Order: sequence, then structure tokens, then C-alpha cells
Amino acid sequence: MARILAIDYGKKRTGLAVTDPLQIIATGLTTVESYKLIAFLKEYLKNETVELIIIGEPKNLDDSDTHATPFVNQAIENIKKEFPQIPLKMVDERFTSKMASRAMVDMGMKKKQRQDKALIDQIAATIMLQGYLEP
Repeated sequence: MARILAIDYGKKRTGLAVTDPLQIIATGLTTVESYKLIAFLKEYLKNETVELIIIGEPKNLDDSDTHATPFVNQAIENIKKEFPQIPLKMVDERFTSKMASRAMVDMGMKKKQRQDKALIDQIAATIMLQGYLEP
């Protein structure tokens, strides 16, 4: 089987997570600067088979768009253009960053580690992917 790749896209940074080939476990992959996302994906996809990309859809509690929605929509267009053979699905990303911060506290991470926004983005992508995997 192939992996599923999750993208938590942000204006500055993008958190990435992937499943194992059996699609059982979600694991944080990395965080990249958003402008380097396509280059990173090109390199990653040379070595790994990905059957689906999921990307977080930024929405407010009332389902309206957020300030990040235009950036995510542009990223989606770029990904679809560069990798038309891989299906892309949008998933709800509400609360993933908050859940990531909470998970870091629960793991006993020190305050300095919890302030690492790149790590928060990576964990948020992992939470989003794990949520997608659960029935």
C-alpha cells in the first residue's frame, strides 16, 4: 500500500505528516517553509509512494472562511497542478493547532519546546491525519 500525506498549510510554515505504508499510524514528517513546499514534495515523492494528500481546510466555527483560506486555496491549486495523479482531499483542521499545543503539554515538553511553532505545525498535521484515519 501507499502512504497518505497530510499538509497543515500556513502562510509561513507548513507541517507535514505521513502514514506508514499500511496506513495504520500517522507520524510527523517535518515542517517546511511554505514557499518551499512544492520543491519538498517533488523530492519526497521521488522516494515514496503517496496515494492521497489531505490538506487542512481553515474554517471559523460558523463555517466561514478564515484569513488563511486564500493561501490554502492557492496551495491546493499548486499541488493539483504539480501532482495531478495524486488525489487531494480537504479535511477540517479546526482546533488541530490547539490540540497540538495541548499534546505537547501532556507529553511533558518544556515551555521552550512548546513555543516551537514548526513543531506545533508538524504535530497539528499528525493530529489531522490520525483523525482522518479513524473510522
